[in-house]
Amino acid sequence: MDEAPLVEFQDLGVSYGPVLALAGVSGALHPGPTGLLGPNGAGKTTFLKTLLGFLKPERGRLVAFGLDPGREPLEVRRRIGYMPEGDCHIPEMTASAFVAYAGELSGMPRNEAVSRSHEVLYYVGLGEARYRTLDTYSTGMKQRVKLAQALVHDPDLLLLDEPTNGLDPAGREDMLTLIADVADSKGMSLVLCSHLLRDVERVCRAVIVMDQGKVAASGSIAELTGPRRPVFDVRLKGDAAAFLTDLKDHGCDWAPGEDGYRVFMADGHGPELLFRTARQCGLQLRHLRPGAESLEDVFLRALGKGT
Repeated sequence: MDEAPLVEFQDLGVSYGPVLALAGVSGALHPGPTGLLGPNGAGKTTFLKTLLGFLKPERGRLVAFGLDPGREPLEVRRRIGYMPEGDCHIPEMTASAFVAYAGELSGMPRNEAVSRSHEVLYYVGLGEARYRTLDTYSTGMKQRVKLAQALVHDPDLLLLDEPTNGLDPAGREDMLTLIADVADSKGMSLVLCSHLLRDVERVCRAVIVMDQGKVAASGSIAELTGPRRPVFDVRLKGDAAAFLTDLKDHGCDWAPGEDGYRVFMADGHGPELLFRTARQCGLQLRHLRPGAESLEDVFLRALGKGT
């Protein structure tokens, strides 16, 4: 976080007619992998499109690599690789031709784009299928070719909009492994835009949480989540109201959990407080499982839906 930011934005406002999609968004994208989190409609994709110069803000300031995307969109896009959420394929084209075409659109000479196309298709695991037309590709292969076309011109910043959409668990794991390698082995800065918290926590070191067109929280995951408070998943036999009230009085927080409650312990307290409080309230503690505060807990708290 000590390095100069690649992108800075201040009081950014963007509307679709009467709908305010970005309502005074401020922050920065630093080198490295950053997660862009938020529920559907939070403004994540709108922010990416504004960064690419596809949308012009009605107010505020946005600077990418020292450039204004609204005034110099082509210069900004040459330095960004974009993997959109929706399909962007040309069905009759082969993967190698499509990725080379994307390279040319980014300003690469044709021979260089063709050569680089083969390299990145091998990198994403499509080397043997690179001469097949895209309409014959499976969903997982189409996601990989979208990643390849975003990488072909070796961008300074990679924007990945829901890159695991439509993938089965094995395919999602493979895609996340690829993205992590791009960030770690190749040292490429990226933004992983997703509503899947585990995906972001797996790949990213920093996160920006958006809600209703605003930044609800931002910073490194380590800073936002911790030192992570001890958490216990508990199930009780009996009315838990008095139990939860007493825990609040001791500085603990709680949230509904699976078949019970997630209890976030206050400093200096451990499971003995749970047993003692349950006993004093005449309850039976049926289940107790230790854990730690997760990115999901931070996400829900930022949206005002958690502890």
